[in-house]
Amino acid sequence: MHSSTWARRALAAAAASVLLLTGTLVSASAANAAPRPVMAALGDSISQAAMTCSSLTSCPTNSWSTGSTASVNSHFLRLLALGATGLVAYNDAVSGSTSAALPGQAQKAVTQSAQYVTIEIGANDACTKTVAAMTPTATFKANVQGALATLAASPSAPEIFVAGIPSLQRLYDLNKSSVSARLAWGLLQTCQSMLANPTSTKAADVQRRAAVQQRVNEFNQALADACAATARCRYDGGAVANYAFTKSDVSTRDYFHPSLSGQATLAALTWQKTQWVS
Repeated sequence: MHSSTWARRALAAAAASVLLLTGTLVSASAANAAPRPVMAALGDSISQAAMTCSSLTSCPTNSWSTGSTASVNSHFLRLLALGATGLVAYNDAVSGSTSAALPGQAQKAVTQSAQYVTIEIGANDACTKTVAAMTPTATFKANVQGALATLAASPSAPEIFVAGIPSLQRLYDLNKSSVSARLAWGLLQTCQSMLANPTSTKAADVQRRAAVQQRVNEFNQALADACAATARCRYDGGAVANYAFTKSDVSTRDYFHPSLSGQATLAALTWQKTQWVS
């Protein structure tokens, strides 16, 4: 499905005078009175581009989804390049969010009349202090289904894109030998279900890490299943989950979140799986 479909749905949903012409969005004669197209990002600190600025905070201008930083070339910028003139982008993601927050974020996107919504959620459901504290897979899937149902029922009939969860095992393997990474993981108490005792090769620690990655795999399957059952929803097909990200993709502020170049990688990986490309 291409940008033309979104343009037609935006027109119907908002009664906007926006017309399709040679694959781009152009203003009709009453364009000054027409609502502008809207997109929204839902999720957690990944979509907030945490750890990509000079401080340990969110930096949504660098987001793979709604960011305006040219080097990232977000979905927002790519849609503008396709001709989505006047596109408004809301970043409704909240750092630290688990899937439990997703239905509320979806409702916010509905109130914003979003016509394109991206979702990146799940890392915090697996990144807990202990394996026992991880979100049960059934609960995770129910939370995602609830959010997708809310979006699907929106009068603006949004196109939805769901990105997978990156491999936490890959993240651990990539930097487990780094003294700086281990120090950051310990000081910040980052994702202790996976990253605690990073130098240990004891069976209990190896099994713990495997259990966390297994839960992530289950979450990704839940995302795929929930999206497949929802109208106008596209899952990334495992693009993010299967990507073997490199050290340059990971922020050296916490050795956990995507770096600025990692956000660009996410944008490129996911864009190729969206409704606007394939």
